[in-house]
Amino acid sequence: GEICAFKIHGQEMPFEAVVLNKTSGEGRLQAKSPIDCELQKEYTFVIQAYDCGSGPGGTNWKKSHKAVVHIQVKDVNEFSPTFKESVYKATVTEGKIYDSILQVEAIDEDCSPQYSQICNYEIVTSDVPFAIDRNGNIRNTEKLNYDKQHQYEIMVTAFDCGQKHAIEDVLVRVNVKPVCKPGWQDWNKRIEYKPGSGSIPLFPSIRLETCDGPVSSIHTTIELQTNYIGKGCDRETYSEKSLQKLCGASSGAIDLLPSPSATTNWTAGLLMDNNDMIFKFDGKQGAKIPDGIVPKNLTDHFTITLWMKHGPSPGLRAEKETILCNSDKTEMNRHHYALYVHNCRLVFLLRKDFDQADTFRPAEFHWKLDQICDKEWHYYVVNVEFPVVTLYMDGTTYEPYLVTNDWPIHPSHIAMQLTVGACWQGGEVTKPRFAQYFHGSLASLTIRPGKIESQKVISCLQACKEGLDINSLESLGQGIKYHFNPSQSVLVMEGDDIENINQALRKVSYINSRQFPTAGVRRLKVSSKVQCFGEDVCISIPDIDAYVMVFQANEPKITISGMDHFARPAAQFESERGVILLPDIRIVSTVTKKEHPVDLKEHDRANKPVVLEEMLHNLDFCDILVIGADLDPEQECLELDHVELQGKHLDATNSTAGYSIYGVDSMHNYEEVLRQIRYRNWYTSATFDRKFRVKCSELNGRYISNEFNLEVNVLHSSNSNFMDHVNHMIAQPQLLQSVHHPEGSTSTVHNSVVPSVATIIIIICVSILIFIITLGVYRIRTAHQHSSTDNEGSKENEMDWDDSALTITVNPMEKYEKPHQTEEESEEDDIEDEEEDTTSAESDESEEEEEEEEEEVIVQKGDKQNGTRQEQL
Repeated sequence: GEICAFKIHGQEMPFEAVVLNKTSGEGRLQAKSPIDCELQKEYTFVIQAYDCGSGPGGTNWKKSHKAVVHIQVKDVNEFSPTFKESVYKATVTEGKIYDSILQVEAIDEDCSPQYSQICNYEIVTSDVPFAIDRNGNIRNTEKLNYDKQHQYEIMVTAFDCGQKHAIEDVLVRVNVKPVCKPGWQDWNKRIEYKPGSGSIPLFPSIRLETCDGPVSSIHTTIELQTNYIGKGCDRETYSEKSLQKLCGASSGAIDLLPSPSATTNWTAGLLMDNNDMIFKFDGKQGAKIPDGIVPKNLTDHFTITLWMKHGPSPGLRAEKETILCNSDKTEMNRHHYALYVHNCRLVFLLRKDFDQADTFRPAEFHWKLDQICDKEWHYYVVNVEFPVVTLYMDGTTYEPYLVTNDWPIHPSHIAMQLTVGACWQGGEVTKPRFAQYFHGSLASLTIRPGKIESQKVISCLQACKEGLDINSLESLGQGIKYHFNPSQSVLVMEGDDIENINQALRKVSYINSRQFPTAGVRRLKVSSKVQCFGEDVCISIPDIDAYVMVFQANEPKITISGMDHFARPAAQFESERGVILLPDIRIVSTVTKKEHPVDLKEHDRANKPVVLEEMLHNLDFCDILVIGADLDPEQECLELDHVELQGKHLDATNSTAGYSIYGVDSMHNYEEVLRQIRYRNWYTSATFDRKFRVKCSELNGRYISNEFNLEVNVLHSSNSNFMDHVNHMIAQPQLLQSVHHPEGSTSTVHNSVVPSVATIIIIICVSILIFIITLGVYRIRTAHQHSSTDNEGSKENEMDWDDSALTITVNPMEKYEKPHQTEEESEEDDIEDEEEDTTSAESDESEEEEEEEEEEVIVQKGDKQNGTRQEQL
């Protein structure tokens, strides 16, 4: 009647049933070991109750019916959430708002839904434009900007439903990429160019980004903008005459707008840009060309060349703007020939004289060109082969669109006036004055009588020294078409393949062949057009705006050196060949460069060692100017055999003011020519000396040499042999001086030996000779007295020499007064003291004295003055 046990049936269960009251049958179900919900959330088993009627074998127990027990394990929030990834990454495009950039996910190992579920996510990092929802989706709250920030790093945590947060927050990295913008990538806005660098690539790493657009072909234009440099680009700034000689033009060009100087002073009052020889006319200026500069009769063949920059004419009805005009000086107002601009048309007027033709002849030639008024520099050449007149502009030929005829001008004896920048109105007004002023800029205006220039020479004269270039044309790749404009300032490239275009553009370079280029900025513009397959909307490529910075070249210092003073007998000056003025002239150019040693300390770097480095470059003129009164053509001149100029780009002009050699050529060639210039004077009786000054230039005066002064003396004497000896003695120190001072500081040599009158020289020389002889006799007698005194006090036990055949040369000036100081030392001290007080002339005299003294010797033989010899031995 009692309950003795409870039994649990099934697999091993961590539970047991214990009887508490046998009579009432009450029992307890309890766990045998700790229960873990994470291992098993539920248990189900069968339990039976047993009575106490068991026999000895325990087989007679009665058991109850089976009861099913179901146990659920209640969870405890013992685990924290953990994220599945250690780092989350995402990439977004700038300028967009995303609903979800990425999703983070955390887990919790608790078994119950209450504690195992993640109920919330939270961004820990403050002040970031992102938000996260309960499911872990991260979105941006504002549009992201790549330029503002490339990448964001944010920390995120998670909470389970028991509000237990994750032990470790997770890192979320969001990369911002720019919006794909079609265009050129990987290029620099500034490109640096050092003079002498040759050809340097402009865009060595450039590439085209098309954003996967369906591109079928690309058309690219590279433009080098140099219209604000010099006359449209970097050209040689030599004078027009020198350039024409360099380009192979025949000589004879007359420069109507030269640099102002003593001989070319008509341009002195004009506005001028010195560096580039540009003259600016503001409508108020004109220049009169002096008579004799241009021949009166230009014949039917001549050429006018000029650089011109001109804009639209002011006012409703534009006046004529004169470039060049030859009109009556007084009484009348007839224009014989003229070149002018009128309503953006270039007009050339040529009126024949009545004695040359008496029929209706072509007189006015009109050209209508847009370039005349585009405010850009252009090179114009007017070739006259009457009755045909041809215009070359920037090397291209243009025929006149209109030619009008006129009657010849009736002959008169009225003088004509040639003008530049305006036309001289000599008649029809109360007072002759300028009229029809030019507005604009002119340069290199020349007129060449009787000569016609070739197309090759014209192309050379207007050629640019800077431009675009392509390195290794053969490696451009197939399918690339390219084209340069004549001045190589514009390059057009076209191709189908993007990579080929990239490679071709990387080979485009800038080159400046000038040794001393114009420093400053050269703007670059690259524009591209893209064609696409089908009818898709094609992408547009933004232009590239870059610039080349050309650095200033090291400025050269040109130094002229040589013998700066000599004298020659009058007969040599009067000879047929005369006297060579500059037999040993030397022209050297140096540049100053600073070294950058690696081993210098920081505080020593301020005093960097300066190195003078010799460099070779051209010169464009050397002038030998007469100092003082001009040469008298009746009795003196400077001469040069013109055969010396053959094979060189040199020409020469001669005048009473001096001799000028001009043309672009090497310093060596200039030296060779200068060494052949001779001075002749066939009436030397009234001339005692002549002074000259030599000065050389590079780039039309941009770099000027030192002023080398030369003095030439005429010796009026029949004793030419003696004068040659004196002249040799004079010239020798200067030759040594020029060797030791290659910088040309020969001005420190002062030579006052050469007088102006030959008679004075002879008197002085004879006086010096008498003085030397007298002094020599006096010193010899003094030496005899001292020798006899020394002989008495000599020692008796000196070595005895067999000197019967011995000859001893004795200096009579020696004395033996002090035992510890020889007379030779004291003599040298006296000479040094004298030299400190003497001038250069007196030092020459002392040299002659010493020569005379050395010749006066005493020869003693046999036993005479034996004691003296023993003392000396």
